[in-house]
Amino acid sequence: MNRLNQLDDIIAAISTPLGMGGIGIVRISGQGSVELVDCLFEGKKSLLEKKSHTLSYGKIISRGEVIDEVLVSVMKEPQTYTKEDIVEINCHGGALVTRRILEAVLNEGARLAEPGEFTKRAFLNGRMDLTQAEAVIDIIHSHTDLSRQAAVNQLEGRLKTEVRSMREELLDMIAAIEAVIDYPEHDVEEETYGNMEQGALKLLSRMEELLAKADRGKIIREGLETVIVGKPNVGKSSLLNWLLEEERAIVTDIPGTTRDTVEEYINIDGIPMKIVDTAGIRETGDVVEKMGVEKSKAYAEKSDLILMMLDGSRLLEGEDREILSFIHGKKTLVLLNKTDLDQKISMEELEKYIPKEQLISISIKENRGFEELIHGLKDLFFSGESVKAEDGLLGNTRHKNALFQAKEAMEHCLTTIRTRMPEDFISMDLQDANRALGEITGDVADEEIIDRIFTKFCLGK
Repeated sequence: MNRLNQLDDIIAAISTPLGMGGIGIVRISGQGSVELVDCLFEGKKSLLEKKSHTLSYGKIISRGEVIDEVLVSVMKEPQTYTKEDIVEINCHGGALVTRRILEAVLNEGARLAEPGEFTKRAFLNGRMDLTQAEAVIDIIHSHTDLSRQAAVNQLEGRLKTEVRSMREELLDMIAAIEAVIDYPEHDVEEETYGNMEQGALKLLSRMEELLAKADRGKIIREGLETVIVGKPNVGKSSLLNWLLEEERAIVTDIPGTTRDTVEEYINIDGIPMKIVDTAGIRETGDVVEKMGVEKSKAYAEKSDLILMMLDGSRLLEGEDREILSFIHGKKTLVLLNKTDLDQKISMEELEKYIPKEQLISISIKENRGFEELIHGLKDLFFSGESVKAEDGLLGNTRHKNALFQAKEAMEHCLTTIRTRMPEDFISMDLQDANRALGEITGDVADEEIIDRIFTKFCLGK
């Protein structure tokens, strides 16, 4: 049986984090949900008598035992999250009580929901498309107001609207070509080829415009994987504390204090950053410190951004040059710390390793250089422009890959048109582009891809 069509049972899950809290929620969805919970509920009225979208006070009783006093929300289809009947049991927070209520619901015939299955049902029942379903998890995982707003824009259907608009234009072109194929006695006139070329160019331009912002969108959605590197005792941990505005990392004058990585999420002018303070990179005989150094290099290899710390009050040393050579060619900002002291570092030598615009002078001690760091980030990743939520319209790697396939199909289509290939070849290219766009919204559904997307969700959502 196709799991995508398996919507005839009742699912249940705890929808609030496990642990101590004021309120816990057990969510139930599916035809017969109200009847099922009514078997456990004792109140002034049966839940079957309640209007949709109302709350009822009472008790949950299972096998003669009162589990908890509760408020039960009854929401009847189709005006619900899943477009099915939904019942939410609001109980006192706590791992034990919510688990006991869930067990009672399961004993009455519901089954435990899979991760993301409530949202999956919303998608399968047509309440939202796949981009909107993915926006739900983006909202949950957002770390800044900017990433949250970008996810909300997607949840409201802005990407869906754009993609479906392009698909409609493709379908109009395909229909026109198919009409010509169905009536072969009418040759395709030169003017028709010209119209098709104009339409294909217009669509290709829209796809390229979306793709141009994909990298920005990924940063807004996922944040910049950022690693702080440098030799020991140049101020890496002080930089982390400075950015966080709290004493997160231990700072001493002893080289090699940081043995392992310290990870934190921060928000710099709306740009989410997962920032990692690493062990100082140097030759060492200490086994533990050596492991930390290797870990630092591994992080630097895979990061989106490297912040290299240098002590501006000292000349470049061999360890500095080794690190500068190691990070050559990577997205890097070099921070020259301790500008409150006399500067001895050679800018001329530094510029052999790193462009001048990527060198930023700071003083953590005197709290100087933060604005310059922000400008440096924007220049490196956003061409100096302010970061907007609209830039996050295409931040999902899956969306980007599918749109890239559609773009390639349109480029091939243009070649087919310009070389005056038979119309059925043009139609095939347009259908390939249409199919790729359909994968973004889920209109062209692949069960394996859909399952993979929803397994990223938590239980109860």
